Amino acid sequence: MRFYKLAVTIILCTVFITVGCTSMKNGLYEMAIHRECKKANLTSKTVDVNGMTIAFLESKPQKKAPTLVMVHGFAANKENWIRLAKHLVDSFHMIAVDLPGHGQSTKNPALSYGIDDQAGYLENILGRLGVERFHMVGNSMGGAIISLYAARHPGQTESLFLIDPAGIYAYESELFDRLRAGENPLIVEEKEDFYELMDFAMEKEPFIPWPVKSVMAKRSVANQAINKKIFSEIRADRKHDDDFRSEIQKIKAPTVILWGREDRVIHWKNASVFDELIPDSGKFVLEGIGHAPMIEAPEKTADILKAFIAAQQDCSPI
Repeated sequence: MRFYKLAVTIILCTVFITVGCTSMKNGLYEMAIHRECKKANLTSKTVDVNGMTIAFLESKPQKKAPTLVMVHGFAANKENWIRLAKHLVDSFHMIAVDLPGHGQSTKNPALSYGIDDQAGYLENILGRLGVERFHMVGNSMGGAIISLYAARHPGQTESLFLIDPAGIYAYESELFDRLRAGENPLIVEEKEDFYELMDFAMEKEPFIPWPVKSVMAKRSVANQAINKKIFSEIRADRKHDDDFRSEIQKIKAPTVILWGREDRVIHWKNASVFDELIPDSGKFVLEGIGHAPMIEAPEKTADILKAFIAAQQDCSPI
């Protein structure tokens, strides 16, 4: 009987500690995100868009400040923009969305998640938010999405800032070798995969406290099913590479293409292809940076973005 009571006590204590640690990690994660958002003047909000819950971060509009729409990449979320936003807080009214299937937005496996579909979702989201003219910045998949958006909505898009954008793969990266070998470092199936993904995607990984990183890893594992579907549909879009190239040639907005030279996800040499296709464009390549310059080098990225948009405003008719 004594042994039984002792065993039950140990089991209950173990459960309590495990649950308590998980709860504490989640609490620390939420506190950390809230603190970082506060520094960037960002508030977390949600809106219903055609029956979908869309989560987004928005800064308090500054007087006469232009609006900057920020669109994340595959398997990422709106929080990817916080480090950059801290360097833009006095310059823009910022909106960073969680696309459907990502972050805290609706994850419906019945939806389609190709680049073309997601450009349509973005149109609905921005229409619901009531923003009419804006500058756009997008990373990876988000870069491909805003490229299509800008081509289709020239009257809304004031400028385009593409960070290691997807959509063109004239030069293959290390990711393609891994995929051919039957591996996909972008899909997190176990917590350890998340840490490997961070190393793979970024050359200059920022410090993230272990409890916060642990929660990020756990959430990535939980999203593996929807991420596999999204990735599969994005890959299928490669059958329409020529259509994508043809469409982005219609972009009228001034465009900057920014790329990290150490990008292992999408080869940096594709920057030249984007630059050749988009009429009014220029490119920058950052040394020692990987697939996410806005996270790896937020201040440098912000300086280039602000100088670029300021130049467009200086050229605007009075």
